[in-house]
Amino acid sequence: MQQLFEGREPGLILFDLDGTLVDSVPDLAAAVDEMLRALERPLAGLEKVRQWVGNGAPVLVQRALTGEQNPNADAIDPVLFNKAFDLFMSAYGNSASHSSTLYPGVMECLQGLHARGIMLGVVTNKPIQFTHPILDEFGLSPFFSVVLGGDSLPQKKPSPEPLWYAMELAGVAAEHTLMVGDSKSDIGAARAAGCAVVAVPYGYNHGEPVQNYKPDLLVERLDQLL
Repeated sequence: MQQLFEGREPGLILFDLDGTLVDSVPDLAAAVDEMLRALERPLAGLEKVRQWVGNGAPVLVQRALTGEQNPNADAIDPVLFNKAFDLFMSAYGNSASHSSTLYPGVMECLQGLHARGIMLGVVTNKPIQFTHPILDEFGLSPFFSVVLGGDSLPQKKPSPEPLWYAMELAGVAAEHTLMVGDSKSDIGAARAAGCAVVAVPYGYNHGEPVQNYKPDLLVERLDQLL
């Protein structure tokens, strides 16, 4: 990590949530299938949902309704979408952390970075109403000074806007900031924001190897950042 900052520590490290800190697919898949069951549609299952997550709840619902990775949102009946979205949000709100787990090395990483005095934040595309409870559930909230969800601002990743806003809140410039994520959205947001980016290969990148998007560094476990 220090080689990215000329031998120094970054002033701010921003983490993605789903697929980076927490394996949340089991609970997301359960909520998607509960939504589809209520709509009397075929269930999606774990592996399909694993390919669909990462771009926020509205896109996940669109993918579930169409079965397509790149759905045409305009072709979806808005009444159906609104009903499906409400069903999904209700289902996920009841089970957002029942079966989710921390990835290996996450707690050790956050403890180590926090002990060094590095400011930490979360920038996720997950709705903020689910983000804080999940961080609380896993005991991660005390580590983070900044937490932004996918609906905290008008734009979400891969837009750089959430990263810029997190840097502004933290008072840290882009050249002293590191983004850590698992997807092309994280890498694209970091590149556009002007900050360095580290990727993990175990998360959700729609079936593509995340290294194809050329992060500055790839780590197998987050505690390797230490």
